[in-house]
Order: sequence, then C-alpha cells, then structure tokens
Amino acid sequence: MTLTAPETSTRAAPSTTGRSRSTLTRRLVPYGYLFPTMLLVVVLMVVPIVMVVGYSFRDNVIVQENSVFAGFANYATVLTDPAFLAALKNTAVFISVSTAAHLVLGLAFAMMLNSPLLGGVTKAIFRIVYILPWLFTIAVIAVIWRLLLDPAGVVNHVLQTLGVIQSGVNWFSDPGTALWAVTFVNIWAGYPFFMISLLAALQGIPGDLYEAAAVDGTNWFQRFVHVTLPQLRPVIISMAVLDLIWTSHQFALIWMTTGGGPLNTTEMLSTFTYKQAFSEYEFATASAAAVIVLLLTMVLAFFYVRSQRER
Repeated sequence: MTLTAPETSTRAAPSTTGRSRSTLTRRLVPYGYLFPTMLLVVVLMVVPIVMVVGYSFRDNVIVQENSVFAGFANYATVLTDPAFLAALKNTAVFISVSTAAHLVLGLAFAMMLNSPLLGGVTKAIFRIVYILPWLFTIAVIAVIWRLLLDPAGVVNHVLQTLGVIQSGVNWFSDPGTALWAVTFVNIWAGYPFFMISLLAALQGIPGDLYEAAAVDGTNWFQRFVHVTLPQLRPVIISMAVLDLIWTSHQFALIWMTTGGGPLNTTEMLSTFTYKQAFSEYEFATASAAAVIVLLLTMVLAFFYVRSQRER
C-alpha cells in the first residue's frame, strides 16, 4: 500500500500539467487571431500618432537633421494664427449646418418613404433617386458640382431664367458664397446616410404605439412628437455625433472645389493642416494643428461612446 501511492501521484501529475497547458492554449487562441489586427493598428495608427505628438513639441522636424525641443511654442503659434482661427470658425459653421441639414432632410425623406400613402413602385423609384448621392465618390461629386455651379452652368442658367439673379455667379470663387456652396454640396452628398438609417429605425417602431396614440385622439403632429421622436432619439444622437466627427475631417471635397479659398473663406482645419505640412513645409506647426484636431475629435468621440452606453 505504501508503494502504490507514489505511483498514483506520479501518474496524476502529467495529466494535471497537460490540462493546464490545454487551458492556457485555449485562452491564447483568441489573442492569436487578434494579433495581426492589433499589429496593424499599432503600426498604422498608434505609432504615427505618437510621432506626430512628438513632432508637435519640437522644431525643425523632418526637413532638418537635428530638431530642437520647443515645448508648447508650436501650439501657441497655431492658436494665435489668424488663418487657424478662421479655419476653426469655418469648420464649426460647416459641420453644424451640414449635420443639422442632414438630420432634417434624412428624417423628412425617411418618413416619406415609410408612409403608407406611397405605393411600392413609387417608393422604389424614390429610394433609387435619393440614394444616388451616396453612391458617388467625392471626386465625382466635386466635378459634378463644379460644372453645375459654374458661371455658365445649369444652376446659374435656371436662376437667370427665373429672374433670381441678373448674371452668372461663380459660387466657389465668390467670398460671400463659397462657404455656403461647399456646405450645400456636402449636405447633398451626405443626407442619404441619415435617410437610410432613420428609415430602418422608423420601420422598427411598433405599430401598436401609433394605434394607442390614435385612440387617445392625438393628431399626426402629436404622434410625431410623442411617439416617433422618442423612439428615434438614440439613433439620432448616435448619427449626429458620428456625422460631426466625419464632417470635421472633410478634406477631399474642400480641396477639389475651393482649395480653402477664396481668401480663406472655406479654409477648414483639415486643409489648414495639409497646407502647413505640404505647402509651407512647417511640419512642427502642422503636427500641433493635427494634435488639436485630434483632441477636438476625441471630445466628440467621448459623447458618442457615452450615447452608446446609454442605449
């Protein structure tokens, strides 16, 4: 009896070790699948961000071999630059007007497409027409609207025919109209995203809520305010914050229509940062501007994550 006990413990030890190794292997398998993606995120996002933050605190970076520590001097230069302040103002107007218009137009078209008053064929045709701007790339949209808003383009011809204007207006070159022209184009290009998302949300609202509200004697406006909007509130908040983030990074549309001009009237934070880096070769101040944009975006991202948790 005394001789068999050690054999039993000796045989049990490898089995326990094998089970622990198997458990450890199973726990590491998910991280093995995630490793390639995590590596790409680190190389393509984390490392560049760290480098840009480091550049923002130094001077004579990239263009010269030996850079010097400058502290917050680059941030002070950017924050006191009239061009940056103009870009900040233009960006605020651009994203606020665009987001509000996207929401209003998207909700209006979504409610129209969700209305039982329209037949199936009519809804299909309207859906195709309304979704077209979302199918075009930014380059195509910029070219189309540069032709339409040209002094000799279709828009000016129609307005002159109606007697609204007396002569052709160069919408993208006039300081008084350039910002509103690019904002209009951005609204036209972006509302289908809101429309599709809100249409899906509308179709998910239970019909019993509207029937109960109708029994209580409410009209269509009261049902819209007290039934539709509360049900759409989480979707609206999430989409609005996402749209603010995306619109604040809009670069291609501005660059391909106005280039930030005329007289900086359409200069955005994205175009300002680009010009600082690749036109002025001031990579230090461009890095500082990029960090400021990153911080502003993180504020918006915080509210987005918070809205998601509330849902």
